[in-house]
Amino acid sequence: MSSAIGKPKVEKSDAEWREQLSPEEYHVLRQAGTERPFTGEYDETFTEGVYHCRACDAELFRSDTKFASHCGWPSFYAPSADDNVILREDSSMGMRRVEVLCGTCHSHLGHVFEGEGYGTPTDQRYCMNSVSLRLEPK
Repeated sequence: MSSAIGKPKVEKSDAEWREQLSPEEYHVLRQAGTERPFTGEYDETFTEGVYHCRACDAELFRSDTKFASHCGWPSFYAPSADDNVILREDSSMGMRRVEVLCGTCHSHLGHVFEGEGYGTPTDQRYCMNSVSLRLEPK
């Protein structure tokens, strides 16, 4: 895990991102904000389909890895492919966490946690902001 992540495949100016995204989307995706728990549209959604990055439309997760964590945000136990996301150490907020970024445009998606006892195949919880995602139903 490294903060030297190279250049994103999709690059836009700050003005272009602000024009494309709503204020809440911009705050979360481009400024590493967090939506309030239990408010996101995908928190308790279990529709079959593919979750894409709301900023660049890259595939991130599939519904078959989504699980009910009851934490207030959509949770997945794995991305649909390892290179769909970038993991980066995040020591903001006075704690050590692992930030999850879109592998294509490097937008902030959420954080990943391990060892919480959810019984998933990877023992990981990719805790994502709904506003970072767009579900394409099957």
